[in-house]
Amino acid sequence: MQTGDTKRVFVIGQTEIAARPLDPALYLVATPIGNLGDITLRALETLAAADHVACEDTRVTRVLLDRYGIRQRPSAYHEHNASEAGPRLIEALENGRSVALVSDAGTPLVSDPGFRLVEQAQAHGIRVVPIPGASAVLAALTASGLPSDAFFFAGFLPVKDGQKRTRLGEVKAVPGTLILFESPRRLADTLEAMAEVLGDRRAAIGRELTKAFEEIRTGTLAELAAHYASADTPKGEIVICVAPPEERAETVEDIDRLLVSLAREMPASKAAAEAARMTGQQKPALYRRLLELKEGAGD
Repeated sequence: MQTGDTKRVFVIGQTEIAARPLDPALYLVATPIGNLGDITLRALETLAAADHVACEDTRVTRVLLDRYGIRQRPSAYHEHNASEAGPRLIEALENGRSVALVSDAGTPLVSDPGFRLVEQAQAHGIRVVPIPGASAVLAALTASGLPSDAFFFAGFLPVKDGQKRTRLGEVKAVPGTLILFESPRRLADTLEAMAEVLGDRRAAIGRELTKAFEEIRTGTLAELAAHYASADTPKGEIVICVAPPEERAETVEDIDRLLVSLAREMPASKAAAEAARMTGQQKPALYRRLLELKEGAGD
């Protein structure tokens, strides 16, 4: 809601709160992923005070703005018009205006074209300000029960099965929890491919996060694939979290093969040092073992 030319307010319950003027900058504003209550006061203040609000779908953003009494006229900035809308927003920023960028849900730039606008803003020396908040990636990860000290967001997998399996093979060895988005109608097939390519790891499916029918389902990839193959096609947004690969302890034979292989390419001392770096074992012990192997081979 705007009262006058300079005062802009938003509404929490029955209370109108004045939004402070913004410095010229590009503001990346996180919005709720479902529950409209999951928005920060700072995000509301930014949306109310910005000179321009750019969004993926003006109809979706209009619902949020109306919920909090913010009388802005959002403009579209999405994958199909970024080449035209982007320069207009950059021009406004260069003229000392403030621009708030939002996605339909969650944090901008995660699986949307907003990074192009940020790249352009930085190239023009324009300040970029993150306004953090809701994220489907982190919401799913924290509720999954899987390791969260390291994770890799892989976005959407390719639709075609062969390309999907190739991509899964590329991320198979990532030493952290994998997080992906998927379409409800492809979920069962994707989980089956994951079980075959990644191995039957622990996993969690987050569906309709923060909404009335929120679901967190856990199990192995094979168990989850069987469940969704036999159930009706699920509805809503889907986030898949997959446990990291299990660490495999190197056997004596593994280390011997590594030492011999490295020794073919470099001096014994350097080979032992490299093997120590790769395995975490002590260089002196590895060096002695390499000399034993060389002696046994008659070198």
